[in-house]
Amino acid sequence: MAEQSILRGDEGMWLPNALPLKRLKELYGFEPKPGWAERVQKASVRMNNGGSASFVSPQGLLVTNHHVAESILGDLSSPQKDYIADGFYAESLEKEIKAPQLEVNILWEIEDVTERVLGAVTPEMSTDESKEAKKAEIVRIEKESFEATRLRSDVVTLYQGGQYHLYRYRKYTDIRLVFAPEHDIANFGGDFDNYEYPRYSLDVAFFRVYENEKPLETEYFFKWATENSKEKDLQFVSGHPGHTDRLSTSARIKYLRDFGLPYQLNLLRRQEISLQQYAGRSAENERRAQRPIHSVQNQRKRLVGQLAAIEDPDFMAAILEREEELRNRVSVDPEMKARYGDAWAMVEKAEAKVLTIRNELNLLENGLGFLSRYFGIARTLVRLADENEKPNSERLREYAEASLDSLLEKLFSPAPIYSDLEEHTLADSLALLAETLGFENILVKQVLAGKSPVGRAQKLVSGTKLGDVEERKRLAAGGKKVIAESNDHFILLARLIDDGARAVRKIFESEVEEVRERAYAKIAEAKFALYGEDIYPDATFTLRFAFGMPLGYADGGIDFPYQTTISGTFAHAEKHNNEKPWQLPKSWLEHKEELLSDTKCLNFVTTHDSHGGNSGSPVIDKDLRIVGLLFDGNLQSLGNTFVYIKHAVDPSRSVSVHAAGILDLLKRVYKTERLIRELTA
Repeated sequence: MAEQSILRGDEGMWLPNALPLKRLKELYGFEPKPGWAERVQKASVRMNNGGSASFVSPQGLLVTNHHVAESILGDLSSPQKDYIADGFYAESLEKEIKAPQLEVNILWEIEDVTERVLGAVTPEMSTDESKEAKKAEIVRIEKESFEATRLRSDVVTLYQGGQYHLYRYRKYTDIRLVFAPEHDIANFGGDFDNYEYPRYSLDVAFFRVYENEKPLETEYFFKWATENSKEKDLQFVSGHPGHTDRLSTSARIKYLRDFGLPYQLNLLRRQEISLQQYAGRSAENERRAQRPIHSVQNQRKRLVGQLAAIEDPDFMAAILEREEELRNRVSVDPEMKARYGDAWAMVEKAEAKVLTIRNELNLLENGLGFLSRYFGIARTLVRLADENEKPNSERLREYAEASLDSLLEKLFSPAPIYSDLEEHTLADSLALLAETLGFENILVKQVLAGKSPVGRAQKLVSGTKLGDVEERKRLAAGGKKVIAESNDHFILLARLIDDGARAVRKIFESEVEEVRERAYAKIAEAKFALYGEDIYPDATFTLRFAFGMPLGYADGGIDFPYQTTISGTFAHAEKHNNEKPWQLPKSWLEHKEELLSDTKCLNFVTTHDSHGGNSGSPVIDKDLRIVGLLFDGNLQSLGNTFVYIKHAVDPSRSVSVHAAGILDLLKRVYKTERLIRELTA
């Protein structure tokens, strides 16, 4: 059957081992040299706090976004020193500060294990049996790989179940902070400017990776570009975009439109209001709550944009048209119809099942009824004791041997926990639990133990020692016996709800997740047969390459240039009366006269296909120089979760902070001589 391209513009989040070389040559006349992709892959870094980064020197220097680093800056901060508000610069190696619970991973090797994973399933298996068979085989593959290579080994599901690849990572846990600017300029414009353009943000932070107490030596890194980019220059993004739904059927997207996204948005709005109430009580509360508030606001605004896209009848019509075209091509071929024709009905069945279990799934297994770090620690300890007694292939996947090192690193992190904040978020989430399931629900009564949500939260927090890392280590080492004997209130709570949480998780995995994987495997196979190499998998927070170019756009009769300059930041502040969140930090005001004439690019927009998780991704030119850091998209890009819209038709753009502007500000404002020498060596 003849192939027909379905790609548009610069579409695609491509696997590093399956680049669209033919398309790159046709669109841009570019053919990468041997080893080019490997260098990009091994200079690109995934951070375990949900962002991307890259090496920019042979001494393990990493660059990422400030908002990716914000959780680390918050963990390092105290009432005496606020690294988020004030920023930080280490003038020597000795002054670089170790970041708690930060792990970085570098994708080193890729192996296709699809045949082995799918070969574990036989046609007569039920969905529950096939799910367990695949899980067991995946755990075996990961364990064998880890034991043979000592590299972190993760089997990644691609095409929503169409393929499985084994990714081997070099993992590092000694990561130290080198530089971060003040929050006022890193998040200039705050929630109001988020997903907007023009932007004026110095959204950058530097870390260094250490190995054996010394800076990591690496031959894979990007050189630093010092001049502004030109419009329509070919550039690449290598990063770790989060979940997308482009392979999803219309049944899945309709579920998200009618139920899924409104449900999530209501929860986020509730959390945002609750956190703001806490933050308003004192300056210290505001400091403690700043990071979770920013996280919730970012999620809320992103989901609002996604929902707006699929609420547009024209947008949905385009999705339905593409699906109908595929289904028609499948249905006219008897062989394809027999193999793939039932896939869409399978997805409808799975989405209908989600509606019947989503409250219990979200509240119990996903923990939304118990929003507290103490609860997360308690659940990990309870399940660790249970899972460690099972054969490796039968464990919950996150407790398998190949994953334990990373799990324990996080469990034993010394990052501070603020009991008053935990009590506040827990009380509101317990109220949500009771309001959703009903105060007369047996489990709700057991959880509240005769108290109000506020009173129960107070009792739980006052009755725990899980803020003490040594106590966590004692409980983890003691196994099931010590856990069973513990009277820690959060351990008792985690044990109380664990059977119900596991039960609903099992239903979700066998009757929703496995059905989806079977269905999407069929759809992916059909697309491979019809469209060949034009098919790329949905994003999975694993490494992807994208290509594109700086390009301005018009929207609502206004022309937006492809870049903003450092000098323009002052006009943007004055437009908002220099009031927060458009208030520039003191360091900038002290250098205002020289910065008013600075024409270096600060932020710029490109046509790259990106998504959440790409934050911190390097934007590089074809000569492997880093020209920017992707940190956002504009509002028009949020519908790209479901379908990529060609840049010539729609003003969808990725937004990045420019390398030239970063370097100029490091010189003029922050006087970071040591860092500048390393970047320009």
